[in-house]
Amino acid sequence: MTNEEKMYSLGSYASGACSGMVRICDLQEFSDHPFKVVKDAAMYELMESIRLEGVLVPLLIRPAEQDGKYEIIAGHRRKMAAEWAGLTEVPAIVRNLDDDQAVIAMIDSNLQRERILPSEKAYAYKMRLEAMKHQGKRMHVELTSAQLEPKLQDGRGKKNGSLNVMKAASGRSNELLAKQVGENVNQIKRYIRLTFLIPQILQMVDDEKLAITSAVEISFLKEKEQYELYAVMDLEQTIPSLSQANRMKRISQQKGLDMDKIYSILIERKPNQREQVKIPMDRIQQYFPKDFTPSQQIDLIEKLLAGWAEKYLK
Repeated sequence: MTNEEKMYSLGSYASGACSGMVRICDLQEFSDHPFKVVKDAAMYELMESIRLEGVLVPLLIRPAEQDGKYEIIAGHRRKMAAEWAGLTEVPAIVRNLDDDQAVIAMIDSNLQRERILPSEKAYAYKMRLEAMKHQGKRMHVELTSAQLEPKLQDGRGKKNGSLNVMKAASGRSNELLAKQVGENVNQIKRYIRLTFLIPQILQMVDDEKLAITSAVEISFLKEKEQYELYAVMDLEQTIPSLSQANRMKRISQQKGLDMDKIYSILIERKPNQREQVKIPMDRIQQYFPKDFTPSQQIDLIEKLLAGWAEKYLK
């Protein structure tokens, strides 16, 4: 902190919490932070708000291993916007959290955002689930140790069942996560499968070029097979359907998938396939805002064509 005298205890937070101003240069990114922080239109609006009114919501940070440094748990976007606005300090709340607590707090704070990319959900759910499992293991050890007391057996000579009762009450980690984030268990499993995709194919999911259901099937392909699939998709400008992705998955698991087989599957005419006009993205990307999704780009093109047709084709 820039001035230790500014720190003060907050009664509404856990023991050890304190707040004050912290230098931006003393802040470190959260390790393996799964959420993308980019200078897009939304970030510009946040920067302008901070430039006029300052950072209204303090960052949540914890002491880093390096003395005098702090790791951001919640507030990565606020930190970037504040730095962009020319600030050198931001308000922050410091809490001593272990790794699992920090992961859960970091992910919970970011899941409140209005728009979250599939890749962000994928890695966030995976990290949070692993943290919850770690906490569950610690609880198991603590409860097991507590049972090594004289009252190990009940009056009928049976082992104390409190551990099983506690585990049954808490439920499986993925079921708890599903309830907490408002997703069903199967959907969480699908998102986590996306973490097995190579970056290029995962980006296609974020760009809404590849359906999540097809991407899940592709995630079972070996890394080399995924790179070969991406090369064919890029060359032929085609996207596998769910049935094609499932076929490639089964072939990969049975005898391995080579590029020739991938090519023969992808060039098959899909049911109800229509002729399409394909425009290379590098020719038109410059005309769209950076945060426009493919579906928004298509909507805009359709709207502009409708206006052109109304004016010139009457």
